[in-house]
Amino acid sequence: MEIGGKQAMSKSTGKQTMSKGTVYRIVVQSELSSRYAVAFEGMEMETNSGDTILTGEVMDQPHLHGILNRINGLGLRLLSVQALPGHVHPGPESKQEEPDL
Repeated sequence: MEIGGKQAMSKSTGKQTMSKGTVYRIVVQSELSSRYAVAFEGMEMETNSGDTILTGEVMDQPHLHGILNRINGLGLRLLSVQALPGHVHPGPESKQEEPDL
């Protein structure tokens, strides 16, 4: 599904799960087409000004290194890797918690 330059690459099961990963924002040079979705399943892919931004939950360091190895294997130039604060989560299915009053 594509919405305003964003493509959700995750499969939704409709079930809520407790996750313990960290949300990362990874930027690569060049605008990737949707055919690269399989390589980055579970990540949201957005194109912007000639770059592609991958945002999604990474479970642990080996998972992160696997994503970075895929980027390298595809011959893409890595521009940045950023761990986002714990309360930030990509995608339309995310919900922000409201403080208890």
